Amino acid sequence: MSSDPWGRVDETGTVYVRTADGEQVVGSWAAGSPEEALAYFERKYEGLVVEIGLLEKRVRTTDLSAKDAQTAIGHLREQVDAHHAVGDLAALSGRLDKLVETVEARREERKAQRAKQSDEARKAKEDLVVEAEQLAQSDQWRAAGERLRALVDTWKGLPRLDRKSDDELWHRFSHARSAFSKRRKAHFAQLDAQREDARRIKERLVAEAEALSGSTDWGPTAARYRDLMSEWKAAGRAQREHEDDLWNRFRGAQDVFFAARSSVFAERDAEQAENLKLKEELAEEAEKLLPIGDLKAARAAFRSINERWEAIGHVPRDARPKVEGRMHAVERAIQEAEEAEWRRTNPEARARAEGLTGQLQAAVDKLVAQIEQARAQGNTAKADKLQKELEGRQALLDQALKGLHEFGG
Repeated sequence: MSSDPWGRVDETGTVYVRTADGEQVVGSWAAGSPEEALAYFERKYEGLVVEIGLLEKRVRTTDLSAKDAQTAIGHLREQVDAHHAVGDLAALSGRLDKLVETVEARREERKAQRAKQSDEARKAKEDLVVEAEQLAQSDQWRAAGERLRALVDTWKGLPRLDRKSDDELWHRFSHARSAFSKRRKAHFAQLDAQREDARRIKERLVAEAEALSGSTDWGPTAARYRDLMSEWKAAGRAQREHEDDLWNRFRGAQDVFFAARSSVFAERDAEQAENLKLKEELAEEAEKLLPIGDLKAARAAFRSINERWEAIGHVPRDARPKVEGRMHAVERAIQEAEEAEWRRTNPEARARAEGLTGQLQAAVDKLVAQIEQARAQGNTAKADKLQKELEGRQALLDQALKGLHEFGG
């Protein structure tokens, strides 16, 4: 009979392994010596040791699933429990028990990790939904649209949640995107309609501008072009493919008109500048008539100057008040001299002045007599009242005497 610390072979060739529960039959051996039988079953034990070691390494270093690990552990445990090897089977069972604990711990760790990842994914998707719902109200069409597309890419990169939660969040996310797309589509449809209206308005403005481009009615036409420009700005922009062409036609029509007007005005300005020079010379000639000495000669000279003045055309608008003012000053001086001469030589006016003076003098004399009488009678109040009336009449008399003096009286 042959034996080792973990097994033996009896005389019948039966091989035993020692366990905590006593000896267990491993198998029988008919060919060869008992030592070869023990060596054979010891090699089977070493094979189990190698398999368990490899499984321990896979559990430690790979992402072997808990289910696959448990299946492998169960297969090895069946072999250990079958007692078909000679060795410390209890040690192998212990290692398998520890491996079960390790796998279970890894399972719980992965479960916690998955729960954490799920929570993070849920939080990330909720954040995406909130941002998408905010963007759905934005009028920044390009920026918001680009951001929503980026959010979709981010969503696709996140893990799925449980079906119910994932579907609910996706429904909100998708609804926000649809709401934004609907608003954007409505906005651009309205914008297209506005631009089409603007195109029709601007085509009408261009047609009128082109029709006016040959006008020589400078003032009213220039004013109408200003109105057309205001209408153009108020119309808004047409479609891009029409806007530039319409503007070029509109601006070109204005340029034709204003270039023609500028040419005419340049000639007019030169002519008016020459007219101003001539009128300034006439104003200087008229001013030499002052002060008026010989009224008749001054009147004749001014008439001659004024005739030449009227024959000259327009002067620049900003220079007109000054040069005309100089002529008007001379004209007023002649008129005042004529009025003075008329007052001095008019017999009817002199008679009226003498009559008025006589009436005022009689009234003054009468008031003086009444005042003296009132004072003699001691009626001071009446005298004072008459005195005030006398002062007024005396002032009128003084003025009348001054006027009479102008007649040489």
